[in-house]
Amino acid sequence: MAMKTLRKWSRILHRDIGFFFIGTTLIYAISGIALNHMADWNPNYQVETNHFSTTINLENTALVKSNILNLLDEVDSRKNYKSHYYSNENTLKIFLKGGSSVLVNINNGNGIAEYLKRRSVIYESNYLHYNPNRIWTWFSDIYAGALILFVVTSFFITKGKKGITGRGGIYTALGIIIPILFLLYFM
Repeated sequence: MAMKTLRKWSRILHRDIGFFFIGTTLIYAISGIALNHMADWNPNYQVETNHFSTTINLENTALVKSNILNLLDEVDSRKNYKSHYYSNENTLKIFLKGGSSVLVNINNGNGIAEYLKRRSVIYESNYLHYNPNRIWTWFSDIYAGALILFVVTSFFITKGKKGITGRGGIYTALGIIIPILFLLYFM
């Protein structure tokens, strides 16, 4: 009788925890995949480029800042100007608000503006994955505890050959052994 009651409550808790944390699981899954591939792409931003050519004199003179602002009127907006520097004798780099930038060859006037645009959904998912504040950290800790309870209740849901003493036990063992083998091999 006790095992029947344990199985019943395991199903109830497993189901309800699963439903309650569907959104959180989706957020962590999306951001987890995105963050796993940071070497291949920027998961938070995409870069849009704009090639241009200018005749404005951008040599390092007393008028350079005024000329940079005039250039930004053509390419972007002078309101977005943050700072600039010469990365070498031929190249001017202009920093814009929001992480964007402009590179100009001061000899021929050819340039490229690079604009960072947030990747919607993925940016927000990553933001939450990094635990942005104490309240979200508490919620994440509750979620982690719920996942542990989710695991424990799964042991008692299915009985027999498909349960933890049968096929379920094999899958559980593989799910534990694979990360351990990975750690032993790569550490």
